Amino acid sequence: MAHALDLLKTRRSVKPMELTAPAPSAEDLATILTVASRVPDHGKLTPWRFIVFEGEARLAAGAKILEVFRADQPEATADQLEFERNRLARAPLVVAVVSRAGPHVKIPEWEQVLSAGAAAMSLVLAVHALGFAANWITEWYAYDRRVLAALGVGANERIAGFIHIGTPVKPPEDRPRPPLAAIVTHYPA
Repeated sequence: MAHALDLLKTRRSVKPMELTAPAPSAEDLATILTVASRVPDHGKLTPWRFIVFEGEARLAAGAKILEVFRADQPEATADQLEFERNRLARAPLVVAVVSRAGPHVKIPEWEQVLSAGAAAMSLVLAVHALGFAANWITEWYAYDRRVLAALGVGANERIAGFIHIGTPVKPPEDRPRPPLAAIVTHYPA
């Protein structure tokens, strides 16, 4: 168990542009997604799913993002357009975690949303455990219904995060973390 705790203590986010090939193999990806699906799920609703973007699919998705960006930003520069086209091509692999939370007679929607977040975090931890790195992000296109529809995200679904995955080009740097005294209280206070 000491190894597991060391793993949890050393996880770091790596910027998508600092992730390179190789990406996890198909076998590794299956392991990652299996781990990500083993999260608390009150009522066994599976209120999340995954969309994998790899290879040319990253650029095909980027073309959809670019189309919406261009419609909203007709004065955009060539550099801005290229950046939008490559949103999902900054890392060799991207997995979207899609939340399917919704009204239920017994299970609060909030618990379903948290389950999707747990799936995303477990995915990130599995990536780290296999020796790769990840960054869990949402950007403007994660909230734009036109982009979401183009990527196959239903009207009743939301993006919990786009997880960019690859091999770090340099060792990830740590950042200051809050001291426990600042974030922990004991009841009764």
